[in-house]
Amino acid sequence: MKKLGILSLIFILLNFACGKQRITKSDIRHAQNIFGMEFTPSQISTMQEYLNSNLQGYDSMRLSPLGFEVIPAMTFDPLPMGFEFSESPSVFEFEFNEDIRMPEDKNELAFYSVADLSVLIKTKQISSVELTEFFLERIRKFDPKLQAIITITKERAMVQARKMDEELANGNYRGPLHGIPYGAKDLLAVKDYPTTWGSEAYKNQYFDENATVIEKLDKAGAVLVSKLVSGSLARGDVWFGGKTKNPWDLNQGASGSSAGSGSATAAGLVPFAIGTETLGSITSPSNRNGITGLRPTYGRVSRYGAMTLSWSMDKIGPMARSAEDCALIFEAMYGKDAKDMMTIPAPFSYDNTKQNENLKIGYFKEFFEEDSSSSRDNNLEILDEIRALGYELTEVELPKTIYPRAFDVILRAEAGAFFDELVLSGSSASLVEQGESSRANSLRQSRFIPAVEYLQANRHRRLLIEDFHQTISGFDVLLTPTRNFKQLMVTNLTGHPALAIPTGLDSANHPTSLTLLGNLFDEEKLLELGTLIQSKTDFHKKTPHGFE
Repeated sequence: MKKLGILSLIFILLNFACGKQRITKSDIRHAQNIFGMEFTPSQISTMQEYLNSNLQGYDSMRLSPLGFEVIPAMTFDPLPMGFEFSESPSVFEFEFNEDIRMPEDKNELAFYSVADLSVLIKTKQISSVELTEFFLERIRKFDPKLQAIITITKERAMVQARKMDEELANGNYRGPLHGIPYGAKDLLAVKDYPTTWGSEAYKNQYFDENATVIEKLDKAGAVLVSKLVSGSLARGDVWFGGKTKNPWDLNQGASGSSAGSGSATAAGLVPFAIGTETLGSITSPSNRNGITGLRPTYGRVSRYGAMTLSWSMDKIGPMARSAEDCALIFEAMYGKDAKDMMTIPAPFSYDNTKQNENLKIGYFKEFFEEDSSSSRDNNLEILDEIRALGYELTEVELPKTIYPRAFDVILRAEAGAFFDELVLSGSSASLVEQGESSRANSLRQSRFIPAVEYLQANRHRRLLIEDFHQTISGFDVLLTPTRNFKQLMVTNLTGHPALAIPTGLDSANHPTSLTLLGNLFDEEKLLELGTLIQSKTDFHKKTPHGFE
């Protein structure tokens, strides 16, 4: 259970005991302007007692603050009408390069793929302890420049690494992630270590159990070496310790909110990382830092033990060097979890040797042509690369019935509910950023969102789900610039999966990115096409100068 601030508790008790008409007719007249309504004096008079009664109801609920693990009785269903799951069983096929050998310069390991490091571990060319120590040393050396790490989990990592080496020596190999170090965004609970959510208000927060994703990766044999920066309460790249940097340009932030996951992976501080996305927090830092990021279908990966920003929009996914690596990691993460009632069971099949020549691919021509960013030229060229692979690209458009500002109400209302005690206690004032675009301001203003409008926004969302399903269901993959807010808003609301892949560097030596969108639970088609594109290009192999 959460503890309510003592001043807030006293205030509530006094008001609750008082029982007087705290809301005046004048209050109602002024308040209606906030909601764009206009009632007659007679109607306002009849409301007064009701509204004061409501206020007492709010007070009574606040006397029993809720634990972070409690979710609303209303749950989000992303499935369109008549949606059917594939009846095919999960089949995971992966061909490794068995010829991989230890480099003469050990520093090159920093930019090896997870797949290649896996071969080195399995063939005992390097131990998990050696590899873990190697990445811990890189964190020590380079993180002062990047500010991508919140907590180094060295003791836990070394225990796990030694265990993986012992198991391998005894013939017990857990799979491709056996002994591979990684980092996790600090929204995920890890027992015995602080889970700060990137915020001053929670920097001493501990949980007694691990997030399900951490448990799954433990089971797969992965070695957690660090908890990575989340922008404060999953906003941007600013946290209580500073601003996480883009290793390609230390004068630029890493973007957020999976800022640490993007920066640390790009700079070779970890071979892969776990990020979260509500509205661009995997795809945006993947774009900024030049890595590959998979945002899975809503409900694909358990969020138990993760901070909530929006119960109906949050997703957890892998961030790595390649689509192949994302597939290896995702295979260990996805699945139904009894602790997260919003997880949805569905099969996942992937083959890194497969070229599906029958893929139907569409693209948002308007978004590519109107793109005035530095990504434009690289993204237009990658479209030609995909055509050269033998695919025909068909123009598509987003549904016309989109209301971005209305839908933002959903995210802000749900975040406001989760962080209600932070606002009631006045602790939101402790957050680093307090301006108009800050998380603190967003949480405070969420109190002025009417329940009726939140529900109306969700009714419109249902129409959007059906409309976008009609748009994408005729295709296997849709292509879009990563930096496009319209598609980002729509697909995060509908819960569709996305894969952001690098497309090169612009004139300022900053990475650029393309996003592949798929049907619900069709991650394999995104990953297979991404793997094919990356087998014909080398954009995902580029590394930032100064971190060799």
